[in-house]
Amino acid sequence: MSTKEQIIRVADSLIRDKGYNAFSFFDISNAVGIKKASIHYHFPQKIDLGIAVIDYHIENFHKMKKDFEDKSPLQKLDKFLSIYRNIKNDNKICIVGSLSTDYNTLDIGIIEHLKVFSEQVLNWVIAWLKYGQEQGTFHFKGEPRTKAVLLISTMIASVQITRLTGDEDFTLIQKIIKEDLIKND
Repeated sequence: MSTKEQIIRVADSLIRDKGYNAFSFFDISNAVGIKKASIHYHFPQKIDLGIAVIDYHIENFHKMKKDFEDKSPLQKLDKFLSIYRNIKNDNKICIVGSLSTDYNTLDIGIIEHLKVFSEQVLNWVIAWLKYGQEQGTFHFKGEPRTKAVLLISTMIASVQITRLTGDEDFTLIQKIIKEDLIKND
C-alpha cells in the first residue's frame, strides 16, 4: 500500500472514530510513521484529504455495487444491512454519519463530495427497493425514496445509539427492518 493510501485509510479511521474536526495531520503522521510534510506533499490542505477520504468511500461503493448488480433485491438488502453491521463491529460510525455531524464546520468542497456520495447510496437503495416492490418481494407504504431515506437514516442512527444501548438492539433493529419490508399485510 502506498503512503498516500495509508494516509487516506488512517484519516478515514480517525474521521469515523473521532470526527473530522478532532484529528490533525500530526495524528496521521504518528500513525503512519511519516513527517507532516509528507502528508502535505499528497494533501496540501485538510480539505484535500477529506475529499480523498470521501472519494475512497465512493470508489469502494462502486465496487460493491458492481459486485451486486445481478443480485436480487433481498440480497441487496442483506448487503446494505451487512455494511452497517461491519461498521458497528469495527466500533466506528459511517463516513456520512460522522461528517454530517460536522456539516456546519466543513468546507464546501467536502460538503459537495459528501452530497454526491450520499445521493449515490440513496439512489442505489431506491432502485432495489423499487424493484423489490415491483417484484412483490418488498411491501411498504409510501415512495421508495422516502423508504430509502428512512432505512439509511435508521441505520446511521442505530450504529450510534446502540453504542449506548447494546448490540442486541442493533440486531433487533436490523431484523425488524427486514421483516417489515418482507411482510405482506
